[in-house]
Amino acid sequence: MESDQLQPAREQNIKQIVSFIESGAKPQGTPGKLGVELEHTIVNDDFTPVSYEGEHGVAWLLSQLSGQFAEEIRDAEGDLLGLAAPGKTVTLEPASQFELSAGPYTEVGEIRYEFEGFQRDIARLLTPVHERILAVGYHPSAKALDLELIPKVRYEYMNNHFEKIGPWGQRMMRGSASTQVSIDYYSEEDCVRKMRVAYALSPLFALITDNAPTFEGAPSPHRMMRTEIWRECDPARCGVTPGVFDEGFGWRAYAEKILDTPAILVPDGGGWRATEQTFGEVYATESMTRADVEHAVSMLFNDVRLKTYVEIRPADAMPIPFVAAYAALVKGLFYNEDNLNELADELSAVTAQDVDDAKLALMRNGYDATVYGKDAGAWADELFERAQNGLAFNERNYLSALHALVQRRTTLADMGAHHA
Repeated sequence: MESDQLQPAREQNIKQIVSFIESGAKPQGTPGKLGVELEHTIVNDDFTPVSYEGEHGVAWLLSQLSGQFAEEIRDAEGDLLGLAAPGKTVTLEPASQFELSAGPYTEVGEIRYEFEGFQRDIARLLTPVHERILAVGYHPSAKALDLELIPKVRYEYMNNHFEKIGPWGQRMMRGSASTQVSIDYYSEEDCVRKMRVAYALSPLFALITDNAPTFEGAPSPHRMMRTEIWRECDPARCGVTPGVFDEGFGWRAYAEKILDTPAILVPDGGGWRATEQTFGEVYATESMTRADVEHAVSMLFNDVRLKTYVEIRPADAMPIPFVAAYAALVKGLFYNEDNLNELADELSAVTAQDVDDAKLALMRNGYDATVYGKDAGAWADELFERAQNGLAFNERNYLSALHALVQRRTTLADMGAHHA
């Protein structure tokens, strides 16, 4: 009642958010598709940073690629910040991390083909100017605060917000790079089930894809550095969505969570304004537009994020064969009904605290950790076995890059190399 009095438009905005999520539901029986986002780090040949500005900075790189895309994305000042074409978008993360978002795809082979082609195009441009493109979880040489932010007001406001909380948010913005895989849902029940399974598996996914051998210019002090960054970044919008494991959780509860999250910044007359209000307070007396909802959902950074798809976010940036392997792992687990049902049953007692305990155990002990009462190595073996059984025969071979690491109980980070 008090919320209704202070936020008379709250119920309408809950409906707007739920309607947005519901619009993503695919018809039952349609093939599940995968979206992939891969953040790259552009460096000189000696692994020192390449910034946005400069003769061969990231703005130059975008300009060289622009002829391959239908649209340039520029800010109000005219700065080139991204490129878009049907089925793929190139955008810049806060410290010029170079992200390709592409899909949705029905076949894992399409993912590998698209992303390998993109990296070849970039390499052809960078090699003559003594630069290279990397897919690693954290910048290989720099301290985060030494990296320049791109000229984007949104990131300036976010930087100011995270600076008040502690050092981790700025490190997330500037130093980290991820692989994100998105999956479809067919109903509210299917959506929540996939979110819960993805949350429970996210610590294991983070270990399997660990690819941050360096942190702040030195060897990483432990495994899964991006996991630690996100644990500490901003409790109001990171980690596990509050209540997601509770009986009765659904799209309405997720909408309420969004409205109760500090907004940091909101659209304002074609630009942005900073705010310390929650989204519910910002829109207390006005109905949110679809664009308002899209912005609000993008300002939650949980391990699993719900938009018009379920976005699984714990993996580090990796070389393309490992990205394809991770996409195949997700596909084999979440788009095979038997696998999904069995995992949902086996993980039904997992809580948010259990997920956090799993992260800490895996950071300390890697594959020797105990997770949800079982050896982490055994968990990983079972996940790959299930995924193999859940995939069509012609896609099983894509699992091999990551599966080989799991079998050796090692990670890309353990290998210690900077990967292209």
